[in-house]
Order: sequence, then structure tokens, then C-alpha cells
Amino acid sequence: MAAPATSSTTTNVMLAIHEKKTVSVEIYRPLRQFIAFHYSEREAQNLEDDLQSVKQMRSDLERPSDSPDVRRDLLQSYYKALCVMESRFPISPDKDHINTITFTWHDAFKQKLKASQQNIHLEKAAVLFNLGAVHSQISLSFDRSSIDGCRQASRSFIASAGAFALLRDSSSMKASVGQLTTLDISVECAGMLERLMLAQAQECVFESTIAKGSTPGVCAKISRQVGLYYEEAFAALNVAPLNQHFEKTWISHVQLKATLFYAEACYRYSLELHEKEEIAEEIARLKSGISSLADVKKFSKGVAAQLLDAVTKLEANLNRNLERAMKENDRVYLMRVPPASSLQPLAAFSLVKSMSMNDVLDASKEKMFASLVPDSSAKALSRYTEMVDDIIRVQAEKLQQGSEITRVRLREMDLPDSILALEGNFTLPTDLKEDAEAVQISGGPCGLEAELQQLRDLRRVNQELLVQTEELLQKEAREDVEIRSQFGTRWTRPQSSTLTKNLQDRLNRFAGNLKQAAESDARIERAVRDHSALMSILDRRPIESALPTLARPMMSLDANEDAIVGALKQSLRQLETLGTQRAGLEDMLKEMKRKDDILPKLMTSTGSFEDLFRREIAKYHHICEEIAQNIEAQEQLLLQIRAQNDEFAAIFNLEDYKASREKSYKQISAAISKFREIKENINEGLKFYVTLQDAITNVKQQCSDFVMTRSIQCREMTGDVQRQIAGLNFQDSKSSSGYNSNYSVGQPRQRTVQQQTDPQSSPHPSRPQTPYYQPPEQPMAAGYAHPPAPYSSPQQPPPYHMQAAAGSYLPPQAQQQPVEYGQPAYPGWRPPYYNAHAQQSGSHPPPPYTIPAPYPPPHQSGYYKHQ
Repeated sequence: MAAPATSSTTTNVMLAIHEKKTVSVEIYRPLRQFIAFHYSEREAQNLEDDLQSVKQMRSDLERPSDSPDVRRDLLQSYYKALCVMESRFPISPDKDHINTITFTWHDAFKQKLKASQQNIHLEKAAVLFNLGAVHSQISLSFDRSSIDGCRQASRSFIASAGAFALLRDSSSMKASVGQLTTLDISVECAGMLERLMLAQAQECVFESTIAKGSTPGVCAKISRQVGLYYEEAFAALNVAPLNQHFEKTWISHVQLKATLFYAEACYRYSLELHEKEEIAEEIARLKSGISSLADVKKFSKGVAAQLLDAVTKLEANLNRNLERAMKENDRVYLMRVPPASSLQPLAAFSLVKSMSMNDVLDASKEKMFASLVPDSSAKALSRYTEMVDDIIRVQAEKLQQGSEITRVRLREMDLPDSILALEGNFTLPTDLKEDAEAVQISGGPCGLEAELQQLRDLRRVNQELLVQTEELLQKEAREDVEIRSQFGTRWTRPQSSTLTKNLQDRLNRFAGNLKQAAESDARIERAVRDHSALMSILDRRPIESALPTLARPMMSLDANEDAIVGALKQSLRQLETLGTQRAGLEDMLKEMKRKDDILPKLMTSTGSFEDLFRREIAKYHHICEEIAQNIEAQEQLLLQIRAQNDEFAAIFNLEDYKASREKSYKQISAAISKFREIKENINEGLKFYVTLQDAITNVKQQCSDFVMTRSIQCREMTGDVQRQIAGLNFQDSKSSSGYNSNYSVGQPRQRTVQQQTDPQSSPHPSRPQTPYYQPPEQPMAAGYAHPPAPYSSPQQPPPYHMQAAAGSYLPPQAQQQPVEYGQPAYPGWRPPYYNAHAQQSGSHPPPPYTIPAPYPPPHQSGYYKHQ
């Protein structure tokens, strides 16, 4: 049974509890067989280390240990292992459970009594009891003559009280339901032992307080609480079922301690009363303390001598102070001493409470048997996860709604844009700002003049190319006329006008296109001039500088504008702070869910899963409350901001400013639309001129090839005619060169080496076979399709559009056969540069200046767009 013990250097004795005794039990084999049968042999092999650990801990528990600290650590480790085993191994008499393990434990106070159960809860209850007993033994090992020793002893008594409290709240009932058990682990005994350990922990605090020299009033309150704890323990010992279970001397010890500390409280409080010169109450308190000690001394048989010495010493102090107080009252104060029944209860102050053993004995982090997860635990985890997900979803929706409400309300009040406008920080709508910046990056209205100059330069280049090409044909025609007039009828070569009709028609069409393009260029230039004032707003940098300013009122009656603005800005800052808090709360929820792993707790839970769920879900409640408070605070703040904004708008005439700002937005939008329209027309013109330049260059090359060919013909035919005139014989020449070949547009010449080396007559060697520009198969899309802006001019006719003229040239796919320029130069003539032996019978040589791909017809060019 429990026996009194005392520290060697203290006068007050305290009680330590003996451990319960047990008998050996085979635990390894039944557990392994269960794993192999319900899981697999491989799983049993994998868990061999865990099985051996449990076997070793149970074996060590059966043997006494010399060191209380080692014993404490063993009991804590084994209790965690039992919590892990409880959810994985059903130990009971049921035939489907592990029914070969029987735990047997003796009563700690009457060791002849014992209980045996096939129930792991008996094992857990006994281990908790022994843990509380070991902590009480550790407490007595400290030297309480020092303040630090008192503190350490008190801490161990508090731990002992925590172990007995956990035994009372969890394991006692489970171990006794439907089965016989010993009285030492009953709810009543565990509660009594908790109060006893708290009494001794508070007594250590009292000893420390006395050693530190605290005031009598503080010492009295602490001492009174010691007595109350002892009184609670004594009351439990005097009623069934404990009143017949403990020895009388043990009960007398608790009773004497309760009375001793009541008298101690009276003595300490009387000292405080004496300092206050409240002599009458001092005398009453001293008499009450003396009376209580006198009553209890007759029941102190068998109590430790040290405790009786403490009672005697305290009684002497009480009598000495009482005699002094009565003399002072009789001589000086002459106060009436109140009866003891009229005195108020002495004040008490507790400085100890039972230690929570949940953290110390938490088995959720244990890795033992972690791979064994019953279906019940898995299903419970899934349900808990759903509960957490529902909480997070609902709270996240509240947070998002709060942010959306803030955004909409502020937009309705035009905040914070109006405040920024007052400070000169103007803002544009995002889309409009991006469009304006894109215009500025492309050069803006100021850059249009440079692009117009490009149009002029390209038009001039095309006109010069056209003039040069026409001059080539005109020069060749004049030379043909001169030589024809010289030789008369002997000159049988076809006239130039016959051969160049197609080329001349194309040049005429080019000239017409250039004329229409010039008219389109003129319309573009007029559009730039007419809308330069509108588009000038786009040259403002930054573009926000074009917006109107929100000015302060010209006159103010009370000059409180700054105060109104300051209050509104402060409210906006508070609103921003609430938004930041919402983002943080949402992150906290997500992080808490990420770390929330209750599977180990489910595996070690000994109660209802619903109880565990309530406890675990409770940790989300404070965040939910903070979210609700945030939303409520935001709603109140938005109401305040609306009132402040109404006052702000009235003073600064905000409605007129908004109207002016909207007008500026429309001006900028109209300017962007007109700029894009003009820019697109200019780009189409540039593409038109580049394409037309390629076409004219192509025709110029054909004309150059034609003129060079005619020049060669002229030289050879001139020689023949001159020899005829001189009466020479041309038989050999006629037999070797008859003029039977047609000269067709597009047939390439093959020149002699001598002719190819002539830089004046050879074609350009690097000219590509096809132009780099291919006409589009479909007409280009219509121009900028925005509706007419309020500041735009009426629509003009398309810049580069013209009606398709009759007889206009065909697109490339329609030119399947080369168009012949005319008849042979004269009968029997064949140019010497033709390679006669390379021609096939019935075929014509390729034309010398084939058009790879003419420029696109005007109606297919993307340049003809409306301005």
C-alpha cells in the first residue's frame, strides 16, 4: 500500500504511491498470428521489429527498476504503444478477436486483490496508475530545502495529478464496464489521488513562497488552498467505496494536513491583520486556528512524528501571538472580538493544476504498426476530410464575395480614382490605355508625316520608272521609223508599234493606276490635316496628362476639405488592410488543411470518432470567426466610406469632373479610331506602290530585252539590204538564215558569248524568275471596322479603288499562252543567237522576257480601302 515518506531535509512529510504489480503475459505470438491471418505473412515479417519492441517493453514492465526516471520513460512509451495497438488489435473474449491475451494486475493498496481481463483498457488503466505513482516518487527525491527543489517537486506532483486525472477521465470507466476490476483504478480513487497530488504540489509552492519571504497575506491564501485540496482528498476517503480501502494512519495523515494548513492560513492572515491594527479579527482568527489543531490532535495516532512536531510548533506560534494580541486589545484597542461563526471564509489562491498528459502521451506520431490501417479508420478519415473541405469551401466563398463586394462598391463610388485625380495621379481604363500606348509606340500622329513622305517617294519612283520605260519604247520606235524611211520597201521587218502594243497598253494602265493612287494619297493627306487637332491628343506623354484635373473649390466656407479627404483616404487604407487580412486568412485555411493529418489520432483514438471530429474541427473555428469579423468590419467600413464619399463629391463637384473625364475618354477613343483608319490606309498605299514598282520593273526589263533584240535584228538586216543594193550574191546567207520564226513575248534569247559579255546588251544576270510579290487570291479585308467616332469626318471614297476597265490585263493564271508581238522581222531572217539545233520539231522557243507574275489588278490590291 502507499506509505508515508519524507525528504531528509524537510520537516513536513509527503506521501508517495506504490506501483501496481502484474504477472507475465505472452503478447508477441498472438499479435503476430493476428497480423499473418488478417493481413499477410509478409506484413508480419515486416512488422517483426515492432512486435519485438512491444514484447520487450511488457517484459521490462514486469520487473522493478531502481531508477524512477527510467521507469517513467518506460511507462510512457508502453502507454503510447498500447494506444497504437488498441485500434489495430481487437483484444477481447470474442472468438474472432485476439482472445489468448489476459492481463492481470494487483491492487496497489491491497495487493492480495487482483483483476484479470482480456481487455486492453485494463492494461492502459494500470499503466496510467503506475505513471502517476512514479511521478509521486520522483517528487520526493528532490531537496525541498531550496527554492529550486520545491519548484521541481511541485512540477512532478502536478504531472502525477495529470496522470491520475487522465485515468479518471478515460481508462477507468472502460476498464470497469461489464468486468471486475480493482478499486485503485476506479473513478473515485483516481479523483482522490489527483486532489492529493495537487495538495502536495501546492504545499511545495507554499514552502517556496515562505523561503522567498513573501507577504503574510499571499502566504495565507496559498496555505488556505493547500488545506482545501487536502480537505477534498479527505472527503473522498471518508465515503464509499474508499472509506474501507485505506489504512487509518493514511487517512489520519491527510486529515491532519488539511487542519494544519487551515491553521497555517489563520496564523499568516493574523500577521497581516496585526499590521493593519485589526486586533479583534486577529484574535478571532488565532483562536480558530488553535481550536482546529486541538480537535485534530486526538485523531493523529500513528501519524509521522515530523508532522506532529510541525503541528506543535505552529500551535505554539498561534498561542504566543494570541496572548500578545489579547494584551494589546485589553490595554489599547478595547475591541469586541467577533465569534468564529461570523468570520468570512479565508481567501484561497491556487497556483497549481493537473498537467495535461495529452501531449506527453500523444501516440499520433508513433510509427509502430503504421502500415496496419483498419477500414474503419480509413472511412473515418474520408469523412473528416469532407468536413474540412466543406468548411474551407464555405469560408473561401465568403472571402471571395467580400472582395467582390468591395470592388463593386468602390467602382460605384468611383474610388480610389477620384482621390488619385485630386492628387494628380490620373488613370485611364486599361483597354483605352493599352490602345493609346500602342499608338504612341507606332509613332503616333507625329509619325504620320514621315509615312506620307514615304508614299510620295514611292509614287515618284514609280512615275520615274514608268517614264524611263516609255522612253525606251519611244526611242526604239523613232529608230525604226528612221531606218524604214532610209531603205523603203526593202525594209521588211514589222513596225515597232505593231510589236509593242501589249507593252504600251500595260504602261498606260500603270499610268492610270498612278493617277488614281495620287488622288488617294491626296485624300489621306487631307484626312491627316483635317483630323490633326483631334489626333494631337495622342501625342501627349503620358497620355494621362490629357485628362482633366479635379480641382479644389474656389471658395470654402469652413476650409475642411483636407479633413474630409484625409478621413476618406484613411478609410480606404483600412479597407485595403481588411483585404490583405482576407488573403492571409485564406492562406491560413489552406495551410492548416495541408498539415491536418488526423489518421494517427484516429488510429489511437479510444473514444467516439464523433468526439474526435468535434475536437479537431474546433481548431478551424477561430479562423472562421476571424473571417466573419472581417466581413462584418468591411460592411461597416463601406457604409462609412459611402457617407464620406458623398460629402467629398459635394464639396469637389465630382459629377462635373466625371462628365469632363468621360468626354476626354471619348476624344481619346475617337482619335485612336481615326489614327488607325489613316494608318491602315497609308499601309495599304505603301504595299500598293511596292507591288506596282515590281510590276513596272518587270515590264521595263521586258522592254529592255525587246529593244536589244530589235537592235541586233537591225544591224544584221541592214547588212543584208546593203549587200543587195551593192549587187552582191546572198545565196549562202539566204540558205543559212531564213526569217521564219515568230518573235513572241516571253521567249528567252540565247546569246553568243560575245553578246553576253556586252554589259550594255546582256539581261540582268541576277534577276529572279518570279517576282517576290504574289497577288492575293481574295480581296483584302475591309479597313478599320469601328463605327464612326463622334469626332470623325464623313466617309470619303476609297483611296486607291478604280473600276475595272474593259480590256484590262488578266491575272497570272489567265495568261496561259504567250502573246505574240507580230510577224517575223522579214522573210528568211533568223537571229544568229537562236540555238537552232536545240529546238524540237513543232515547238517554239521560250519567250525571251516572260512576265513571271504581273502586279495584282487594282480591284485585288489591298490598297483600295475607304479612309
